[in-house]
Amino acid sequence: MAAVPIEIPFDDIWLRRFGAAREPSVRLVCLPHAGGSASAFFALHRELPPSVDCVAVQYPGRQERRHEPPLRNARALAARVASVLEPLTDLPLVLFGHSMGAVVGFETAGLLERGGANAPVGFIASGRHSPATPRHETTHLRDDDGLIAEITTLSGTDPQVLADPDMRDMILPALRADYTAVETYRRDPGLVLRCPITVFTGTSDPRVTDAEARAWDRLTTGAFRVERFPGGHFYLDGAERAVAAALLRDLHAFSNSAATTAR
Repeated sequence: MAAVPIEIPFDDIWLRRFGAAREPSVRLVCLPHAGGSASAFFALHRELPPSVDCVAVQYPGRQERRHEPPLRNARALAARVASVLEPLTDLPLVLFGHSMGAVVGFETAGLLERGGANAPVGFIASGRHSPATPRHETTHLRDDDGLIAEITTLSGTDPQVLADPDMRDMILPALRADYTAVETYRRDPGLVLRCPITVFTGTSDPRVTDAEARAWDRLTTGAFRVERFPGGHFYLDGAERAVAAALLRDLHAFSNSAATTAR
């Protein structure tokens, strides 16, 4: 008999579920990019079967949480996410983080593995260079126009939104906080995951080189692979069906590996 997923309350401020999974066998937790929100994964959710309980994290400082101050520290953000996920032990857990979400997901996975109550069976890092290859990045120190220019280059936000002064004023505080969190993050040298890691990356992503994508393999003692998709930093937009198919292959492999290890 299929598991019945733990009901996530609609008033939970950290997690968003776009629809109930009817026959869940695994929980996929999606963590958005800098300036992004849970709704970034809505189109991907529609391509996933009823066997996947797809949940997206809603960071403070955006959408219905826009009146809350955004967090400016990736570890603090991961600690809050881990505390929310720790009790959800009814299904195997896989984390999928894009760009900044990959950093938050990596730290969250480490916290859950150390806690032992709900260690993930796998982690998928998307659109982000490995924390094992740190960079000196200063986008968060630019003025507002410079920050907007960066996300325009990456094609992560509708230009019409950025042209609206009221919308710019609404998104800039969370965007700057997110860039501060991810650009000032440095991995604890001892943090290496036990669960397998898969890296998704766009073939023309200007922010992730092939070597930086492959360097994620230094951060796991488990299996590792890289999968590339046509496109840039936001390769996922418009390619949700292909990404969902790749996700399903990994979810199946992660779950089988975890079951074998448990026996």
